[in-house]
Amino acid sequence: MARSPLHVLLATQLVLSACGGQATATPPIVPGSPADPREVIIVARDYSFTPPVVDLVPGETVTFQVLNGGLIVHDLVIGGLRVQEAWEAAEAAAVGAPPGPTPVVSVPPDVGGLRIVVASGERADRTWTVPLDAAAEPAGWFAACHIPGHAAQGMIVPVRFVGRDGLPLPTPSG
Repeated sequence: MARSPLHVLLATQLVLSACGGQATATPPIVPGSPADPREVIIVARDYSFTPPVVDLVPGETVTFQVLNGGLIVHDLVIGGLRVQEAWEAAEAAAVGAPPGPTPVVSVPPDVGGLRIVVASGERADRTWTVPLDAAAEPAGWFAACHIPGHAAQGMIVPVRFVGRDGLPLPTPSG
């Protein structure tokens, strides 16, 4: 099976994050609920995300607060490999588009994941429930920017699924 450049980049990111040391716990997490979502703050810059790993609890409801601290538009796509590849392909059609807001692009709902577009200097909030089966994705999940060229410049961070105790959940092999 031929591997797309995005697939290779995501696999490299996953390996590098795993090599950063032993699995450490985050502080205990109180998973969000629909009535009381947990806030997850992500800062996009030209060309990185903070934090370097996004911790999520399967089934919880979170409100992503995405702040664009960069000089150009960014998007944040949360999902597995199929989701990331779908958005990368959809955004690739925008290569060479004039500067300005990202063009309106879409993907089929079954590979939509979550996408938030944020202009320079702005913040966008989006409440979302993490799928219960998200941690079972063999290729893992990622947060990535698919504005043309941004993922290739490193705007990809892994999603780590954790339990309420903050310890990473077992990762399926794949």
